[in-house]
Amino acid sequence: MQPIESITTTYQQRSQEAGRQLNRIVAQIRQVSILRLCLFVAGVSAAIFLRHSSWWMITAALLVTLVPFLGLIKVHSRMFRRRAYLEKRQEVNDQELRALEHDYSSFENGKEFTDPTHLYTYDLDVFGEKSLFQYINRTVTEMGRKQLASWMIHHLRRKKEIVQHQEGIREIAPLLETRQEFRIQGLLHNGKAADEEELLTWSATPPRFRNRLLCRLIPPLVLTLNLIAWGLMLADIVPIGFPAGIFTLCVLITFLFTRQISVVLHTYEQKLGILHTYASLLRIIESLDGTSEAIQTIRQQTDNGKDLASDAIARLASEMNAMDQRNNMLLLFVFNGLFGWELRHMMRIEKWKEHYASRFPAWLSAIGSMDALCSLATLAYNHPEYTYPQIPEQPFLLEGEEMGHPLMKHGQCVCNDIRMNKRPAFLIITGANMAGKSTYLRTVGVNYLLACIGAPVYATSFRIYPAQLVTSLRTTDSLTDNESYFFAELKRLKRIIDLLTSGEELFIILDEILKGTNSTDKQKGSFALIQQFMRLRANGIIATHDLLLGKLAEEFPEEIRNYCFEADIRDNELTFSYGMREGVAQNMNACFLMKKMGITVE
Repeated sequence: MQPIESITTTYQQRSQEAGRQLNRIVAQIRQVSILRLCLFVAGVSAAIFLRHSSWWMITAALLVTLVPFLGLIKVHSRMFRRRAYLEKRQEVNDQELRALEHDYSSFENGKEFTDPTHLYTYDLDVFGEKSLFQYINRTVTEMGRKQLASWMIHHLRRKKEIVQHQEGIREIAPLLETRQEFRIQGLLHNGKAADEEELLTWSATPPRFRNRLLCRLIPPLVLTLNLIAWGLMLADIVPIGFPAGIFTLCVLITFLFTRQISVVLHTYEQKLGILHTYASLLRIIESLDGTSEAIQTIRQQTDNGKDLASDAIARLASEMNAMDQRNNMLLLFVFNGLFGWELRHMMRIEKWKEHYASRFPAWLSAIGSMDALCSLATLAYNHPEYTYPQIPEQPFLLEGEEMGHPLMKHGQCVCNDIRMNKRPAFLIITGANMAGKSTYLRTVGVNYLLACIGAPVYATSFRIYPAQLVTSLRTTDSLTDNESYFFAELKRLKRIIDLLTSGEELFIILDEILKGTNSTDKQKGSFALIQQFMRLRANGIIATHDLLLGKLAEEFPEEIRNYCFEADIRDNELTFSYGMREGVAQNMNACFLMKKMGITVE
């Protein structure tokens, strides 16, 4: 296992090397800029100085200066692309260094996926600022972001699927260069949220030009007429005005379609950059020589049978690039008049669509799956101390040793265990305020979710039967629905009961149930609820301040176990160990804290 210090050093070295290369390329860009300026000035000066000389001397001077000038434009362009790449490379490694220090602010937090009614994501802070999603997320495409969120919203329930994810993550995690290249290429042109939907919509639309005979005839007809006209003129059969007239006629004919082409291109001609990005990402996927089923499945989605998906996308990007030149009106005028250029390229794009449109959704899906898988693989790489859970097939089992919450710094996190190996079974956790009950529930829930998406978990060992996770930790009032806190909690509990009644296998995590009613009702209702859970053969954890719930272990000695988080009072000071102990809590701290703050307690 690679030590965390070695991982930090690796990121530092990669960032520093990218910085050194970046400094060199910036210096080279400056030098080429100066050279281009000198060549331009020299060319103009030579033309002025030799203006009374012979034409060949002027031409030679311009060739010596302006041809290298034009060549340096391409060199400059490559340098700028290299600079952008190195900037992203340095940025990616710096982000990981900050992430190792628990600063995830550089990554998207998925707040749009927040849903207070979800079975568990809202309670466990899966989405939003400083969330589990932000902690894991390294996606660079909209498809990848949605896929990662989908895995977290609809966690896996079948052993085979979880193991497939684990194998894929294990395989990609050591491939740091590949994962970073994927992220860098995606960040170079990150695109917009609507890119995927717009491209899929375009790929599904029928052709507008290739299925019209006139449109297919015009490009070859325009080229043929121009060749004939210029041939006749060169043979002195017709005057120069004839080919000029033919050219003008061809321009007018082709421009009849310009508006229609503009309407079609409007929704996707700006996707040029993202198409190049998709081609680069597909090329990385195609280069993987993976043996895991997860990687092979993704590779199969890119398999076109005849040619590589990346090459196909690159050809489309090239055609789109050609169409992008139509913004130059002079070139458009000349090329349309000579070749029927717009229609020719438009029909090439539609021909591409006829060949590949049916595969396009699968290619985007492959990019999204790899993007999301790379995020989980980065989690595994950054935390070699995490463990991959074992997934038994027989219900119910949940065993974890030295579990910690992934979002807590390791030096500050107190780890605890959990053991539950039968159905039905419940743990009742009692304890004082601030002693660690809620943190423990979230620690169990978050690691349970990570295990169910195939990711490694913060524990020294973990075994889990993947029942559906359900929580009730953060029920809120709803002013818009005229709904009280208590009624909102009842609705949540009814939903759990309905799922159990329908035969669903659940793992339930509840924090201080029936908080919205008086203590007598709360106690009576809590007893009745847990007894019903036992009858419905449920598994879960309940944290409570109500010590009397600990007596349920007497009614269900084999199914219910009591644990607690104690607050220790020594020398008139309150201390917390945050370690879970067996039994029912003995010390409560509310009155003690009130007295410490000067509030009179009789």
